[in-house]
Amino acid sequence: MTHRATTYDTTYALVASLAAAGVGQFVISPGSRSTVLAVCADLSEVNTVIVHDERSAAFLALGWTRATGIPSALICTSGTAAANYLPAMVEAAHSGVPLIALTADRPPEVRGFGAGQTIDQVKLYGYNVVWYHELPVMNECPPM
Repeated sequence: MTHRATTYDTTYALVASLAAAGVGQFVISPGSRSTVLAVCADLSEVNTVIVHDERSAAFLALGWTRATGIPSALICTSGTAAANYLPAMVEAAHSGVPLIALTADRPPEVRGFGAGQTIDQVKLYGYNVVWYHELPVMNECPPM
């Protein structure tokens, strides 16, 4: 199996698991780093919406989730794109609204090089999330 196939298969499994767990909408702010997430979300049975501005996307997802009671998942690229989700993540946390952020961070060895897209996203949302997990870089994943 190629690295590309493994990446898409693994990512699609994540997206399918979220759908099976009840996520009703993926709100995508496209970027090159998050392409695999966006493509897999679009291939799923779940509704997808594209919103180019990350802050607007996050509040759209928050409002939809608050109105329907059905969790939304946000998808964006790395760095300041993910930081723009913070206000909505804080509001979701304090109002008990289930909002999921899937951010495509850079591998650890290329973080922190002075550009907005290279900021360290580890614990970016602090205590405003119920659960946080950083997936391993795909070439570090054990064979399936």
